Amino acid sequence: MWDILRNLLLAARWTVVLSLIAFVGGGLVGLALLVARTTPSLWLQKAVGAYVQLFQGTPLLMQLFLAYFGLALLGWDTSAWTSAAVALTLYSSAFLTEIWHGCVKSIPLGQWEAAKSLALNFGEQLRHIILPQAARVAIPPTVGFLVQVVKGTALASVIGFVELTKAGTMITNATFKPFVVYSMVGLLYFALCYPISRYARSLESRFHAHSH
Repeated sequence: MWDILRNLLLAARWTVVLSLIAFVGGGLVGLALLVARTTPSLWLQKAVGAYVQLFQGTPLLMQLFLAYFGLALLGWDTSAWTSAAVALTLYSSAFLTEIWHGCVKSIPLGQWEAAKSLALNFGEQLRHIILPQAARVAIPPTVGFLVQVVKGTALASVIGFVELTKAGTMITNATFKPFVVYSMVGLLYFALCYPISRYARSLESRFHAHSH
């Protein structure tokens, strides 16, 4: 039992690393897309909207396959690490863009008008007036989305990335104890996700308390 748990814990660290890469990378890409979607340019708004719909409207499993085999067609590194990181980063960026765009839209129109009255350009309006207010609203759902990213890493096992789920399958094949192994896998996912969920709910409660 200890050997099984030890090996699963070793694999869990790669689940954590991949989750952080996808979340941080998706956040950076998502922020750039948010700025593009908030610009007055109708063409940019539609392009980002199509990007979001594409990644939200297709299964993550398919995106992983396309990243894995698509990078090979381009002659790039087709390692499971690279493919999983690219696919999950793009997937995360689409959802984070949508979350943050909703938060920006929740800012009263009067704030934009006040920013314009101060003769600020579009970039200054976002940086000094709109984004600081939207960030406060966005923190709880953003932290909550991290749970989805952690769980989404389990699908990376289909392209050979050895994270928690893949390790569980390998250990099951060696020990012939699927119930024991997958019970431990489930508990480890719970141990990773539950504190994040609790923290997101705490932030949301705190935000609502301050807003009333």
